[in-house]
Amino acid sequence: MNSQIELRDVSRVYHVGDEDVYALNQVDVTIHEGDYVSIMGPSGSGKSSLLNIMGLLDTPTQGHYFLQDKDITLMNENQLAKMRQHAIGFVFQSFHLIPRLTAEENIALPMVLAGIEKSERNRRVKQALKEMDLLNRATHLSEQLSGGQRQRVAIARSTIMQPKIILADEPTGNLDQHSGREIIDVLETLNHNGITLIMVTHDLAVGDRAKRQIKMVDGKIVDELTAIAKNDVP
Repeated sequence: MNSQIELRDVSRVYHVGDEDVYALNQVDVTIHEGDYVSIMGPSGSGKSSLLNIMGLLDTPTQGHYFLQDKDITLMNENQLAKMRQHAIGFVFQSFHLIPRLTAEENIALPMVLAGIEKSERNRRVKQALKEMDLLNRATHLSEQLSGGQRQRVAIARSTIMQPKIILADEPTGNLDQHSGREIIDVLETLNHNGITLIMVTHDLAVGDRAKRQIKMVDGKIVDELTAIAKNDVP
């Protein structure tokens, strides 16, 4: 199985006064194509720092990060932006929709920025709205949508450029239990269709559904369980 993401001896250090604070401390991790991984741990454990580096929103202070066999630590900002645009989709707790845009306009935005022609944008948006059961909400602004609908718009936007990897940071954190279950079902369907899914979550029930669980404390990976290993736990 090919690796899509590989971190080797990665640290992320912040200088606070006279102190060095390690958000990540010599982390090694490999994510393979089609993996479904949850990253868990207490607040301040490094979960979001790890996700930000995987998503090219931040860069390591030391170590190497290989994304699709390319060493991103050697890339300039333009190269990183292109990788972010095409390789990775993001789903955030707070949705990050643009309030003045409709659902269909929010979904289309990455394609507009990428210069994809209008007819292709319209085709993809219509398909995405159908898959997310949002056809009757296409022209609604975000304030006119429920939390679950907003997150489905955000997921559609994250997949509209057809990335191979989805990074989800607490995707159910702002949702009620029923809507949260629906969003996890949507994300797991994407994974079943071949997209690699990496999710940060505080919710043990959500994290336990993943095929692999990475547990972090103080910027380090302290444990990792696979689906088989989890089933062996008494």
